[in-house]
Amino acid sequence: MKGKTALITGSTAGLGLAIAERFAAEGCNTVLTGLDTQEDGEEVAARLEAKHGCCVVYKRADLRNQQEIEALHAAAIRTFDTVDIIVNNAVIRRFAPVDQLPPEDWSQALAVNLSAAFHTIRLALPGMRQKGWGRIINLASVYSLIALPGRLDYVTTKHAIVGMTRTVALETASEDITCNAICPGLMHTPSAQARIEAMAAEKNISVEEATRDFLSTRQPGGRFISMDTVTALAAFLCGPHSRDLNGALLPVDNGWSIA
Repeated sequence: MKGKTALITGSTAGLGLAIAERFAAEGCNTVLTGLDTQEDGEEVAARLEAKHGCCVVYKRADLRNQQEIEALHAAAIRTFDTVDIIVNNAVIRRFAPVDQLPPEDWSQALAVNLSAAFHTIRLALPGMRQKGWGRIINLASVYSLIALPGRLDYVTTKHAIVGMTRTVALETASEDITCNAICPGLMHTPSAQARIEAMAAEKNISVEEATRDFLSTRQPGGRFISMDTVTALAAFLCGPHSRDLNGALLPVDNGWSIA
């Protein structure tokens, strides 16, 4: 990946940051983006750059706003002249049944989880075609393959990203440009930890007990999915042996989606 440039959305924390770390370790120049202040985001970028020796920059962007996504892409081109790799990772969600989900939350989920991916792909694809190479990774979810009550916005958008992935893959099949979806199970992200701590407080149990309860109803094997597995797969999809892997839905869920 040395000499390539990746734009990774939602990449100042959690899985997005872990993917950025993996890519930077492999010599990939990286554009980070999120809702952190410019100063805080630049601190994250500087740390990765100092550790791995490649160029890492941060550009704040609200992915609900098409103009900000376009400005993000333009900033990446000004800095690196190219965007070779897109990783659509940013996501928002609200836990509510359909009749209790505020319409504005539904609209925001569509914008961030789905429309933002459309915009990053449409903006990067002409440059990829000009260079004759590109890799697009959409972070889907185990909820792209199954459903669960109370998660309408998340389940719907994660199912829809599958259709986007497959369509883009077919449209680029004659070129050295691929589009794949990774479908992780439950990872130990800040969001998951916050939900576990809330469960512990609500039930007046320890965080350890809450963690076991949390995993027992979701993740087979009773353990979190390793971020290292997901980031290694993302790096493989951008490597020299992945050209014929296109339009794939790649579950990393320890069997959750087939249980």
